[in-house]
Amino acid sequence: MERAKDKEVKDGYVEKLIKINRVTKVVKGGKNMSFSALVVVGYGDGRVGYGFGKANDVTDAIRKATEKAKSSLITVPLKGTTIPHEMLGQFKSASVLVRPAVPGTGVIAGGAVKAVADAAGIKDMLSKSLGSKNSINTVKATFAAFENLFDAKEIAKNRGKSLKEMWG
Repeated sequence: MERAKDKEVKDGYVEKLIKINRVTKVVKGGKNMSFSALVVVGYGDGRVGYGFGKANDVTDAIRKATEKAKSSLITVPLKGTTIPHEMLGQFKSASVLVRPAVPGTGVIAGGAVKAVADAAGIKDMLSKSLGSKNSINTVKATFAAFENLFDAKEIAKNRGKSLKEMWG
């Protein structure tokens, strides 16, 4: 059961439910059913995080996943409405290629990658999901790509130059 659902919350963040999975554990007395949820939380200004929660009830699983997502926020460097450069993120057999796009293009991406980009506040981006179709690994590969993006201001500061000297 896969879906992407938006939920605007009062604190100014966007909560996107990417996947809910029903899990069954067979024990001596029968079958124990529980649920797992994958949630992405973003503030729309480059801060985004993901969380994976498991519980006996769907709402508890979503709540746990949201709390984990809020505690695992990363900052994605943005260049206007897009990302600064191309990057390939990998996690296990899932690979995600993210590329900057000109303004007006929109987010051209598949389910999980699009949810992460929307939550981060990226308006224009191209992406290609390679390898595994597993949404959990795809989200982790997308985060690996976003974590490895370079921030132009930070590079200029490390080199002891101004942003104008570096880029003209």
